[in-house]
Amino acid sequence: MQEIPEITNGEPFSSPADDRQSDGAAPASDLEERLKQAELAAQEHHDAWLRSRAECDNVRKRSQTEIANAHKFAVENFASELLAVKDSLEAALASDNATVESLRSGVELTLRQLKSVFDKFSLREINPAGQKFDPHQHQAISTVEADAEPNTVVQVLQKGYLLHDRVIRPALVTVAKPKAVES
Repeated sequence: MQEIPEITNGEPFSSPADDRQSDGAAPASDLEERLKQAELAAQEHHDAWLRSRAECDNVRKRSQTEIANAHKFAVENFASELLAVKDSLEAALASDNATVESLRSGVELTLRQLKSVFDKFSLREINPAGQKFDPHQHQAISTVEADAEPNTVVQVLQKGYLLHDRVIRPALVTVAKPKAVES
């Protein structure tokens, strides 16, 4: 049997359902407060996300600029070193009373300067005379009958060049082929 609450001191009768409603008012305000806090937290997270996104965009743009500049000025040091070689060549041409010997020694000095620049920047020449033909480093222009072993480079028409072990210009060569057998 359910117990019926008494009416005391002239207060109206209240049922357990009424008690739940009055207790429910406190949780409703608590829920509203929690919702406001959650909305504030969501707004803070959204703002942080927007700032992070903007920072990522800035980093991406800065990286693209740096990459573009790296491509644009990649040969700056190499070009600076070549200026001394150009200056030497111009000085040789500007000399009015140069002898053949002085011109020759000036050109040799200039060539040494150029080789020094090449060495500094790991630019090496490919001069394969007498070596086995390598299609990765050599470009055969023709084949000729020769006493050398077949597929051996017998003549270098133009030297090739490597930059850090990458072929930037293959050597143009003539390759030996076996002599024809006379019948």
